[in-house]
Amino acid sequence: MHSPNLSRRVFLKASGGVLAGTLAFASGPIALLAPSRSWALSLESLSSRQGEMLLGITRQIFPHPDLEDAVYAMVVKSLDRKAAGASMHALLKEGIDALDASAGGDWLALDETARLEHLAPMVGTPFFETIRGDAVVSLYDNPLAYAHFGYGGAEGDGGYLSKGFNDLTWLPEPPKPQGGYLPYESVG
Repeated sequence: MHSPNLSRRVFLKASGGVLAGTLAFASGPIALLAPSRSWALSLESLSSRQGEMLLGITRQIFPHPDLEDAVYAMVVKSLDRKAAGASMHALLKEGIDALDASAGGDWLALDETARLEHLAPMVGTPFFETIRGDAVVSLYDNPLAYAHFGYGGAEGDGGYLSKGFNDLTWLPEPPKPQGGYLPYESVG
């Protein structure tokens, strides 16, 4: 039976775990999309510790020093949904436990170089490939990543050609084709 006196703390304790953080770059493009500087992600299948580990692992696999943890949390959210299945939950738990064990008990306590040294031998394992494969989509295919990287929109978006497809500051300028970039540019 539902109790109207159920506190938020009791609710969060009853669910899997919570992953929380604060936006580090208060003036960046992601901060403009966020309703506040603090963020939290409720986990249904994973513990808070497991969520922190997956966030750290994803950050090691796809390092972007100035990308907010809130964007990496999208990977954790996706993996948490998939961990509702017993085999996926076991795969993630065993991989996290193995990583902690190889690091002497707490992989997250290590510096970045040491973390990478312990993670590198796991490349190619089902654990590593599951995280990597999910992160390729969950990390880069969301509006927060678009805002960070300056991506203007999908190719099929009607405004893509004339609304800044070439406004990426982190890529070198490509050579201009003979007919111009846009269909309406004249030759010459």
